[in-house]
Amino acid sequence: MATPVSLRSIASYHAHIYFKDQGERDKAALLREWISSRFVVQIGNWHDKTVGPHDRAMYQIAFDTDQFARLVPWLMLNRMGLTILLHPNTKNPRADHLTHALWMGEILPIIRPEQLPDAVTDMRDAEISPNTAPHLTE
Repeated sequence: MATPVSLRSIASYHAHIYFKDQGERDKAALLREWISSRFVVQIGNWHDKTVGPHDRAMYQIAFDTDQFARLVPWLMLNRMGLTILLHPNTKNPRADHLTHALWMGEILPIIRPEQLPDAVTDMRDAEISPNTAPHLTE
């Protein structure tokens, strides 16, 4: 019989903000600005071409578990119709993206499953070094 997975297995979270055209990219840029001025997060580089397992341009936001309760509801209210994938970072990237993920908006199919290993031993990627300087509160 299966046993529950402990919340302690979540090292951090990623939110992938997807955009498919210039109008959505403009919204994604505004969302990026809003997030960086309100939350302690690590905002990744723009990827105007597909780089991940999903077939859409995007940028990533990485954040510690203590930011989840504020950031995720805020994203729900302020995503401006953009597609967002939210997933935990455990030692199983495949399960994190396919089983443990939350979607806001369109659910995008996986086109490169080979980019998602079943297990990782090095969790340094999950450690977050914020690169924002929030000055607004919500």
